Amino acid sequence: MADVMIQNPPVLQGPSEKERKYDRQLRLWAASGQAALESANILLVNSGAGTVGVETLKNLVLPGIGRFTIADQNAVTHQDLGVNFFVDDSWLGKSRAEACTNFLLELNPEVQGEWYPKTQDESFHLDHFLSSSPTFTMILYALPLPQDQVQLIRDYAHQHKIPTIAVHSVGYYSYFKTTLPGTFPIVDTHPDETATTDLRLLAPWPELLEFSQSMTENIDNLDSHEHGHLPMVVILLHYLEQWKQAHGGAYPTSYVDKTTFRKTVSEAMRTDNPEGGEENFEEAIAAVMKHVVKPSLPSSLRQVFDHVHQDPVRTSAINLVLIANLCQEEITSGFWVTTEAVKRFYDEHGRLPVPGGLPDMKAQSNVYIKLQNIYKERARQDVAQVLETARNLPGGQDVDPEQVELFCKNASFIKLINAPGDTTTSLDKLVEQELANDEMSAFAGPEMPLSLVPLYLALLATSNTKTASADEIMGFIGKAAPKATENERYKKTAQEVERAAGGELHNISALTGGMVAQEMIKIITKQYVPIDNTCIFDGIDSRCQVSVSTSRFSLNPNRNHRPRARPSREQKTILPIRSKKSKTMRVVHTSSKKNIQQRGFAGRHRPNY
Repeated sequence: MADVMIQNPPVLQGPSEKERKYDRQLRLWAASGQAALESANILLVNSGAGTVGVETLKNLVLPGIGRFTIADQNAVTHQDLGVNFFVDDSWLGKSRAEACTNFLLELNPEVQGEWYPKTQDESFHLDHFLSSSPTFTMILYALPLPQDQVQLIRDYAHQHKIPTIAVHSVGYYSYFKTTLPGTFPIVDTHPDETATTDLRLLAPWPELLEFSQSMTENIDNLDSHEHGHLPMVVILLHYLEQWKQAHGGAYPTSYVDKTTFRKTVSEAMRTDNPEGGEENFEEAIAAVMKHVVKPSLPSSLRQVFDHVHQDPVRTSAINLVLIANLCQEEITSGFWVTTEAVKRFYDEHGRLPVPGGLPDMKAQSNVYIKLQNIYKERARQDVAQVLETARNLPGGQDVDPEQVELFCKNASFIKLINAPGDTTTSLDKLVEQELANDEMSAFAGPEMPLSLVPLYLALLATSNTKTASADEIMGFIGKAAPKATENERYKKTAQEVERAAGGELHNISALTGGMVAQEMIKIITKQYVPIDNTCIFDGIDSRCQVSVSTSRFSLNPNRNHRPRARPSREQKTILPIRSKKSKTMRVVHTSSKKNIQQRGFAGRHRPNY
């Protein structure tokens, strides 16, 4: 009798301990994003109450940032015990940087942390520390800071081409501003999956047309099962060809034509069945308006194609050779080489590379797989052509094929953040515009949010000093925007900032720290779209305003300097409050439109800081 060989089944490898630990965030930014996070080296220059900066680091340590350093010359005081969860009374009189570092490291043993100064006897020289430290990935600095230190951080960031974030939290108010190194492209923007579907129904290639025609050659004689399982793409291509033949080679591109075409598809659906219709035809009818479109070039990608390489900060510098070298270095980077290759592809074919994705649809499994492979194969061919073009460009020999593939897949959703603009508007004009918007909001009703620019200017006035009187704050605002000096909201906001005296509320700083950490993760991983570039938070009404600022604001209230900014193109109200009477989300304002000067400032609540 032959021996029976017993074979043990292969051992299934489950997720590693690290994958289990970071499971949820890996779903957000994948292994590549986690690797970027773990290789990051973050510097926090802390000052003032110091809560918002440490809370930001907390939200970076938990997801596993590689390394951080806290530069803070302050010692732990009794005031810190009330607002900072990362110190205790055993650290009174000792280094706050060391205390916060030790407690933060308890949250995640895989993270490394340092502090400066190492001893309390050591003098705090930020310039010497920066010059003697390894290059940081990103710098976060908490205001208020002396103007010379702010300028030192900016110069260091510009020299090493690294991003910075300034954050300031006082009482119920806070803001943070990101400064990215020149132009900052985001390829992996994570758009909504439904938005990325690009079926190219009005620009089909031969293989796709051949597949469609083979399935619909005798469409009227198909049995109910085959007719009810034709893929939506095949149905639309079939009737688009009929439309094209009947209309002199033209496709239905106008709304009227699409409505008529949709009716044509609807009439072709069989209703003499128990269901009274066919799901695949219903999918095709629903897809007409969205997917029967001509290939086009999105405005965001056109901005990338038309981008002029320059140094946005030092354009007027004397050393033009250095500028030319910096521009040449940028032009020959992998992203811009790929951009040029995709641009040439678009110029040649009049379309972007096929992304290759196919949405779910009613179809037989083997048919769906064949159709999916047709789209994937076309996407691979387009990527290969773009890669070949890139390899023949200066600096393109080392272009990563995976990056080219990602670019081609997400080409329609690539964003260029902090692209230098040709036009700027004075802060006075910006304030004038915001005041006009507030007047219009008064007529629209109390549900319309008011501008948060008064909060920003009041905090900006105290960026170099912990405390300032309301008159000093209004003096700063008056130099930047004279039209704001007579506005009651600006005056009351200045009074509130004066009353807060530089104090932080832990809940406001913790929330702000969460928002800042989220933006830092976007920038570090180069995934999702970071704000561009200033976010102002009002803790009273629980809302934010995102404004674009292209200029470098003076942080010294004593300097007679007029900052410049681009008017806000986008004001987003986030963090809404859910109404108890309705399931919809709304922004809460408690006062009527008659009290326009009372809305939006923290005078209705009188907390003790």
